[in-house]
Amino acid sequence: MDVTLDSSIRVSDDVLFEDLHGEGVLLNLKTGVYLGLDPVGTRVWQLLEKRDLVSDILDTMLLEYDVDRQRCTDDLLALMSDLEKHGLVTLTDAPG
Repeated sequence: MDVTLDSSIRVSDDVLFEDLHGEGVLLNLKTGVYLGLDPVGTRVWQLLEKRDLVSDILDTMLLEYDVDRQRCTDDLLALMSDLEKHGLVTLTDAPG
């Protein structure tokens, strides 16, 4: 499934997250996949734990960072696709 701004996303059940001084570390206990996040990726992960729509995460990122909307959208969708590919998140289409 392709990630869009209308996608609903949730953290996979078998994933652990640790914030190490602003940089995140993800571990999928089921698959053994390990992924490091830079400070911006870590902030996205923190938002992901509280919100489920990709568009909501985008809106918050645009408020918190001085970044062009298209650049932020492209980077966010790429990160979500990468997380999904590695089994760290689950994507579904948003209702309606």
